[in-house]
Amino acid sequence: MTMITRRQLIGLVLLTLMWGLNWPIMKLSLRELAPLHFRALTMGLGALALAAYFGARGLRLLPHGRAEWRDVVVLGLPNILGWHALSIIGVAQLPAGRAAILGFTMPVWTVLLSVLFYRERLSGRLLLAVGAVIAGITLLLWGELAQLAGRPAGIAWMQGAALCWALGTIWMRRARLTLPAETLVVWMMLWSALALALLAAAIEPPQRWQFSPAVWVSLAWSVLINYGAAQVIWFALARALPASTSAMSVMAVPLIGVLSAPLIVGEWPNWHDLAAMASVVVAIGAVLVRPA
Repeated sequence: MTMITRRQLIGLVLLTLMWGLNWPIMKLSLRELAPLHFRALTMGLGALALAAYFGARGLRLLPHGRAEWRDVVVLGLPNILGWHALSIIGVAQLPAGRAAILGFTMPVWTVLLSVLFYRERLSGRLLLAVGAVIAGITLLLWGELAQLAGRPAGIAWMQGAALCWALGTIWMRRARLTLPAETLVVWMMLWSALALALLAAAIEPPQRWQFSPAVWVSLAWSVLINYGAAQVIWFALARALPASTSAMSVMAVPLIGVLSAPLIVGEWPNWHDLAAMASVVVAIGAVLVRPA
């Protein structure tokens, strides 16, 4: 059995807090930024910060040959462009905690897509997970439709984002990569940020670049913490920790997103949110946490 060190435990707790807090912090930024402008700006600057950090550590930063450039483009489509574009639109239309719950259904869809298209075995645990996810989505859809100003389309955007992440995860597992993972992520973020900037210029109103102090803080968080420190910690932990330990971190993210939203953006969860959160945590546990 692999024992987790104190340093790894601290890193895991910090990463979980960063990922969970990021949902209401994104919602705060969207009060003054259009969604695609926000993603293009923060992702582009975050990618440059990561490139500077990894370059200073001597990592190879330039892909070699057509195969590595093809990996950057193909794997970046669902993993970065699809997930980040669709999820930020979903966050703009839903309460932050609700978006976090829906976004973190992605481990369940990863396993389900593997069964449907890659002939992996269908188990009772997966059936439990799918049932729990469907229950959670139904509860949130009910909550949205019960509100006069509800935005049920936001649920579709978030599930599209979760499916993109799931597909990207499967492709990443099956890819024969020669490019360092850190370099791959930097280049996927860079070209996705450029694509999002072009989309933002084409379909969103012109953006004013004067923000309140709170939004400036949220932008700094998105660049330096979400796209910076969290990525560095994740790369360090992903190589060292067993999958079951990482799964516990994933399960805690929507919980932190829901519970921190009242403090950051004043969005209080109702019983639909809490019940859906419990359903999604059960679903994640069913597919990620393996019995001893």
